[in-house]
Amino acid sequence: MARVAPAVTLDDVREAQKILSGVARTTALEGSRYLTGLLGAPVHFKCENLQRTGSFKVRGAYVRIAGLSPEERGAGVVAASAGNHAQGVALAASLLGVASTVFMPKGAPLPKVAATRDYGARVRLHGQSFDETLHAAQEYAHSTGAVFIHPYDHPDVIAGQGTVGLEILEQCPEVRTVLVGVGGGGLAAGVAVAIKALRPDVRVVGVQAAGSASYPPSLAAGRPVSIEAPTTMADGIKVGRPGDIPFEIIGDLVDDIRTVSEDALSSALLLCLERAKLVVEPAGASPVAALLSDPKEFEGPVVAVLSGGNVDPLLLQRILRHGMAAAGRYLSLRLRLTDRPGALATLLGVLSEANANVLDVSHVRTDPRLGLTEAEVELHLETEGPEHCGAVARALRLAGYTVMP
Repeated sequence: MARVAPAVTLDDVREAQKILSGVARTTALEGSRYLTGLLGAPVHFKCENLQRTGSFKVRGAYVRIAGLSPEERGAGVVAASAGNHAQGVALAASLLGVASTVFMPKGAPLPKVAATRDYGARVRLHGQSFDETLHAAQEYAHSTGAVFIHPYDHPDVIAGQGTVGLEILEQCPEVRTVLVGVGGGGLAAGVAVAIKALRPDVRVVGVQAAGSASYPPSLAAGRPVSIEAPTTMADGIKVGRPGDIPFEIIGDLVDDIRTVSEDALSSALLLCLERAKLVVEPAGASPVAALLSDPKEFEGPVVAVLSGGNVDPLLLQRILRHGMAAAGRYLSLRLRLTDRPGALATLLGVLSEANANVLDVSHVRTDPRLGLTEAEVELHLETEGPEHCGAVARALRLAGYTVMP
């Protein structure tokens, strides 16, 4: 039986690169000294978080819309997205003079809604879940004739995303491993097409959030399967079912799919911010999370694709707190002390000597479990890491305090 021709080829990706000339930025490749030390081999970040609209999505969206016929362009385009794809479609359509309508969930972060409007799209908020939003966008396409721009399940979109792979090989020709986050699979599929065609020796590894990992069961079943109620802070890769076209490509060309925990994602985001001075959304930090989780599993030089940097400030605040806790930078404890004037000040003096920063203090005197002259104090402290946490606890015990479980 003759082999079926691949849906996307290297020639398609090279043609997409020509189409994107002057539109998409060739994003920087930045080295990470911390991860290089951890792996014992060079590690680089491919900074698609610094791409126009803050993610790689504009690449595929522009190539897809540029390929429409004049009649299709005249009917306009429509998309469904909670963020990055929305902004990519909005900008791409504006650059090409095409009217765009983007359906977004009612709970979409306000900065992403505002950015999508600013890029020129007409935004319609519909549905509480993405499935409801997607259905509304498809109904709109059916009723108006607008062309639906899928976020990952189309050859033109995959070819556009594959230009990231071409840039990686140009910027780091000695690369041995490329890590890329996987949701529906468009970016990973495109990168794999480009890299495997030119450098089949390079290992391409996809990374999924453990609570939203649809590819491992799908690859085991030999077909795309849905997972129920995917959950993860990484909304950019929170996809319950692989795309049909990406699934076939990833099954053929991607060497491995890794999953990472929420703790690893938040720690990776914190590392990007503190060590690399890069604002990266959780989905974009997923390759870094994989490196932190299993640093000895990857041959260097390694390129980790930071796919996006569009993170809501309120979510970023929560994630950073979570990341600091996961990294041992927070210490919460309870202890009892004698309820007398100056007792709390004395306790805080011990913590000051131990160089622990007090974030919050709760002082309870009325709990029936307490003795007549006792008070209970709950403390939330910022520390320098796990070793410092232990040193703070020891300092409290040496000062005569009983640290409660």
